[in-house]
Amino acid sequence: MADELTADIVRQYPKGPQISAALRVPLTTRRVTVLFGPSGAGKTTVLRSIAGLETPDSGTIRCGSEVWFDGARGFSLPPQKRRVGYLSQDYALFPHLSVKANVAYGARAPVSDLLERFDLAGLAHRHPRQLSGGQLQRVALARALAARPRLLLLDEPLSALDAPTRTRMRGDLRHLLGSDALPAIIVTHDRTEALALGDAIAVMIDGKLRQAGAVESVFDFPADAEVAEAVGVETICAAHVAARSGGLMTVEIAGIRLTAVDQGDTHPEVFACIRAESVTIEHNTASNPTSARNHLPSRILSVTDEGPLARVVLDAGFRLTAVVTRQSEEEMGLRRGECVNAVVKATSIRIVPRA
Repeated sequence: MADELTADIVRQYPKGPQISAALRVPLTTRRVTVLFGPSGAGKTTVLRSIAGLETPDSGTIRCGSEVWFDGARGFSLPPQKRRVGYLSQDYALFPHLSVKANVAYGARAPVSDLLERFDLAGLAHRHPRQLSGGQLQRVALARALAARPRLLLLDEPLSALDAPTRTRMRGDLRHLLGSDALPAIIVTHDRTEALALGDAIAVMIDGKLRQAGAVESVFDFPADAEVAEAVGVETICAAHVAARSGGLMTVEIAGIRLTAVDQGDTHPEVFACIRAESVTIEHNTASNPTSARNHLPSRILSVTDEGPLARVVLDAGFRLTAVVTRQSEEEMGLRRGECVNAVVKATSIRIVPRA
């Protein structure tokens, strides 16, 4: 299509992994696509291949009607002719140049406008060593946009920042990306960043692109157990489909029966995936439980405070993780060894094939 970037490539490292990806990125919107997955999954290889900084072994990369790479023809368009803005993890600013000179390097857009827009005018004559992490990021992003690229590529743009700055800069970065009329691809392995920054997501695991779609769709409906684990689903258990009726299904996990929404797969051996935030903890079973709510007598194995939240690991006949607020933890007096009821709605259980 004339309005999208397509990258269908294979990169084989000598005595190393094979990276394989078929990525589609719309070019007509301000859409942010997150290339997501654990470290070593091949995300940076795909990003650098799109930028022209690495050469795949086979496949094609096209931007609209332009061919950027064609392995069959042995053709690769030089990076400078692709007109992409590339932001590396360490920002790669010139240490001997001022902020203004860094932004002006290769600029096609008015530098003074960019300095104002990124709140850098007062820092124009400083050098990178005199800047904070957040300021360095803004300089690097301004420099990437100064060349008026058609596509922005960012490789772990927040990883070099300390935790408080990274939290603050998520919102700033999303605002900056949303205010500019060009699409972007962001590499990250951080779930919170993926949710905060992305409109679409492509999940890579072990060198392969495994699932792509809207961020909420992929996080809520992972295609398989490995994708579920990658996007942070805390409870993933092997299960057996025992019965189906009226749009619901009964699955067994270690002899414990749960009701889930029937998601149509006919294979009896499955994985049941449950997010921690979907598990409610009660001291007493609801008086009128319905078939759409699973009430599981459980024993607390551990309670771990995580800032404003508490992570509660339960023995419900299988290992089940819940997340509650610290206030709820204190009000309920949740302690190791205590017996409680875990409640999980049928709609909150995602069933995926085991094969």
